[in-house]
Amino acid sequence: MCGIAGFLDPTMTGDAEALRRLARTMADTLTHRGPDEGEAWADAAFGIGLGFRRLAIIDVSPAGRQPMTSASGRYTIVFNGEIYNAEDLRKALGARAPAWRGHSDTEVLLAAIETYGFEAALGRTVGMFAIGLWDGEERRLLLARDRLGKKPLYWSRTASSAVVFGSELRALRAHPGVVRTIDRDSVALYLRHGYVPNPRTIYAGVAQLPPGHVASFQGRAQEVRPFWTLAEAVSTGMRDRYAGSPDAAIDALDGLLRDAVRRRMISDVPLGAMLSGGIDSSTVVALMQAQSGNPVRTFAIGFNETSHDESAHARAVAGHLGTDHTELTVTPAVAQSVIPRLPDLFDEPFADSSAIPSFLVAELARRHVTVALSGDGGDELFSGYTRYHQAELFERRFAAIAGPIRRAGGDLLQSIPPRLLNRLLAPLGLSLAGDKAHKLAAMLAQSPDGFYRELVTLWPEPAAIVSGATEPLTQMNDPAIERLVPDYASRLMYRDTMMYLPDDILTKVDRASMAVSLEARPPLLDHRVVAFAWSLPHTMKVQGGERKWILKRVLDRYVPHSLVDRPKSGFAVPIGTWLMGPLRAWAEDLLAERSLAAGGLLDPVPIRRRWQEHLSGTRNWQHQLWAVLMLEAWRRRHC
Repeated sequence: MCGIAGFLDPTMTGDAEALRRLARTMADTLTHRGPDEGEAWADAAFGIGLGFRRLAIIDVSPAGRQPMTSASGRYTIVFNGEIYNAEDLRKALGARAPAWRGHSDTEVLLAAIETYGFEAALGRTVGMFAIGLWDGEERRLLLARDRLGKKPLYWSRTASSAVVFGSELRALRAHPGVVRTIDRDSVALYLRHGYVPNPRTIYAGVAQLPPGHVASFQGRAQEVRPFWTLAEAVSTGMRDRYAGSPDAAIDALDGLLRDAVRRRMISDVPLGAMLSGGIDSSTVVALMQAQSGNPVRTFAIGFNETSHDESAHARAVAGHLGTDHTELTVTPAVAQSVIPRLPDLFDEPFADSSAIPSFLVAELARRHVTVALSGDGGDELFSGYTRYHQAELFERRFAAIAGPIRRAGGDLLQSIPPRLLNRLLAPLGLSLAGDKAHKLAAMLAQSPDGFYRELVTLWPEPAAIVSGATEPLTQMNDPAIERLVPDYASRLMYRDTMMYLPDDILTKVDRASMAVSLEARPPLLDHRVVAFAWSLPHTMKVQGGERKWILKRVLDRYVPHSLVDRPKSGFAVPIGTWLMGPLRAWAEDLLAERSLAAGGLLDPVPIRRRWQEHLSGTRNWQHQLWAVLMLEAWRRRHC
């Protein structure tokens, strides 16, 4: 895993050393992604500079160094990621292959590009990647990002029409031509979702390359187009439904996952896995151990707060499988010490508080290994989230009731003060019942798709909070998706795979792991597994109320059901409690009316109101407040 950066600037022709120096400066901001070595390459005739920071994983010798030029000299590449079927591609090239200098996947990828062309070569890969490629023959810069968005890639055009790109925004900030102006529309999207959805970023004029896309820059001409789309995979899966029996489907999924895991165990450096004890990570570790002659290294963290501690489950799974398990119990003070680092770790406002334990488990794993497999993606592929059940229940039981009637019921419920509802429903053992009832009431008038959007929303109508903002359309409210995926339950997974997965889950995993120079590999998101999952009827994902049914049947072959049979829980920390206790002074400073107003970005009034309600204990606004806190902490650090 590595960090890449570069630019194409026709105004900088003629000075190769200046080009290399700037490319190296940009790449060196990414040293955490590639601590082993760094290098830069330039062609002064065209104003192209490419920078690279290396975390050596495959072929750690000098033969694996980048930037790397193809055997013919036509292409020069900087490549962040792994091509897991590199040996298959090497064999397929046969006599067309060059005289190999080493055994790196980068060299194989370059040879495949020379033989098949750029996009055709990408279509043959199994892997994760962000690529910058200079085609010296056509004088063209090409960028590409893997199908599901596991690896990040940002780009921008400067006023002089230079193209600038990098693995993280910090690399672009190191280029003097990139203007850092906060995009208020993106801030509105951030406050709704807790992340900035692709292709936008927090900066106006800076974009994320969407997953599965290629960008081409030649002179002043540019084009961004897909080489793979989830929409096509979904359409194919719905058209060519899996017709075999459930037992045959379990066998097929087992085989696909075994191969995906096996390929991701290829490494020239120590390898392990992050194990939470849940279905997804337990499946990955079970398949690793089944294909390993030695105990697999596994890592988990626990918390002193028993309500948030999952370490006993991970320990039980590790014990059954016989892994070499390492566990660390994290005190609240240690977890809280990560918070001031988050604006730097994520380089952009990011409000998923599970970034804290994600960073801590990555830090633990990096003390022992350089590569770790993870279980990300199972919920989006096999309908695992609890919120899917809530949305499906709304669609079945409430959506048929006329909207005005539902709205009237919601208004009536909201007319009862939360404190009174808390007291009335306390005998039933319901915590903060008034808070939950008011949040539900606000969503009752929605359509089923609108209900789900509000269910995953932090701040409703965020443009009213952000001065001068207009909230753009996203995959979460694009009506075209209803036509593409008519089935409601499937549509929830589609929307999440397009937005929440790359922009929250995979961003969190990438930044948390790369912050400590750890390569994280998620085998469940092998694109072949994704295609197979979308070919399955929904009854194989949810059966008899059991979510992720088929994935659990695969896991049953390796781990006793009793070890993993429990309600789903997230990788969470008690942020709400901390905000009322040890984090209160820190939060009060960031949420002070004078501070919020001085930023000129947010309306302090609704934010202060929710802060006071949270402190009083009548409402739980932890997620909404955390989003504002992360935005303000980032703004202070980077603006």
